[in-house]
Amino acid sequence: MSFETISVLGLGYIGLPTAAMFASKCKKVIGIDVNSTTVDTINSGKIHIVEPELDIIVQKAVNEGYLKATLSPEPADAFLIAVPTPFKTNIDPNKTDPEPDLSYIKLATKAIAPVLRKGNLVILESTSPVGATEQMSEWLALARSDLTFPQQKGESSDIRIAHCPERVLPGHVVREMVENDRVVGGMTPLCSEKAIELYKTFVEGDCVVTNARTAEMAKLTENSCRDVQIAFANELSIICDKLEIDVWELISLANRHPRINILQPGPGVGGHCIAVDPWFIVSRTPEQAKIIKTARLINDAKPKWVIEKVKLAIADFLQDNLNKMVSDITIACYGLAFKPDIDDIRESPALDITKEILQFHKGRVVAVEPNIPEQSPFLAGINLVTFERAEVLADIHVLLVEHMQFKTNKPSSGLMVDTKGIWN
Repeated sequence: MSFETISVLGLGYIGLPTAAMFASKCKKVIGIDVNSTTVDTINSGKIHIVEPELDIIVQKAVNEGYLKATLSPEPADAFLIAVPTPFKTNIDPNKTDPEPDLSYIKLATKAIAPVLRKGNLVILESTSPVGATEQMSEWLALARSDLTFPQQKGESSDIRIAHCPERVLPGHVVREMVENDRVVGGMTPLCSEKAIELYKTFVEGDCVVTNARTAEMAKLTENSCRDVQIAFANELSIICDKLEIDVWELISLANRHPRINILQPGPGVGGHCIAVDPWFIVSRTPEQAKIIKTARLINDAKPKWVIEKVKLAIADFLQDNLNKMVSDITIACYGLAFKPDIDDIRESPALDITKEILQFHKGRVVAVEPNIPEQSPFLAGINLVTFERAEVLADIHVLLVEHMQFKTNKPSSGLMVDTKGIWN
């Protein structure tokens, strides 16, 4: 069938760019989100996230009538689900590892079920544990007994189901959505074929076909591999600190070997992918995923190590300034996002570290985050200031994110806790 009307559920960092790309190709796109402010913002031709080029595309698509946002699903030819997959908050006390929460996916399937029609395509884009796509199809089948689904009728089913995970880098989403290869995992070969037909509306990269479970595992594998590599670098930084070795110099020397490429250590790992996806593998195979789990634990523990470094810096400052008290010390934290040059604070170790410093430090704490407006509700209680103001105010400077502004500016005085190795 021809895909003329496309519905995207979840208008966040992936859903909105996806909706915008389809709309840019003159497809009618209906974006669905539970947040009325998000819906109103998009319908006014504006965006609620920071992503280069996206604002121009959205404004044009809305003005030309190809993109609209609503709170409730409407009939469409294809439905793309791009909702969050967080961890469960009510963890079983007998289990210590985080478990994936599929409730947002379930709510999305419940929402679209009444408007499904024979011939529709439903794609799960949300990063999910293995088996989530099949579970989604089961939920839809329970809600619509008048339609058939791939687990029931295979290639002859009324509804096509596939999993197509996003593989884009924040800050480069618009370009990478078009240029990157796409993994397409249909529940049947025909499901994959229909999904490819849809994505080829704007995707210039290859659409690589597999089954739904392998597609789910592919995304988890990519991010778990990255997590393991970062854990090695983070553990190495702790070892080097113990041995009084400059880890940045060490890595630079080691990477001169033609077959070595050690990543850079930092204050931890953040974001809704690398910091989350490995647990999806652990949750399904807890006895087998030993390295993956260990890497996650190492990276999750790194913020505590940084906090100890801040406390040592406070002690050093007091030793050098005997007339000062802890309450006299001002600490500035540089960067709150989970990675450089974006506004995304999901699972951000930098934000967690800043909040913990606010909790234990009796003096003043300020933060510099050039990508987030001061009025952001997500930063309640954190005093945002400019770099210039922090440089004057602070006695201790804690570099947490290597934003471009911090690479070209360095405080001229005060003690420094540099977790990224760009000021030392």
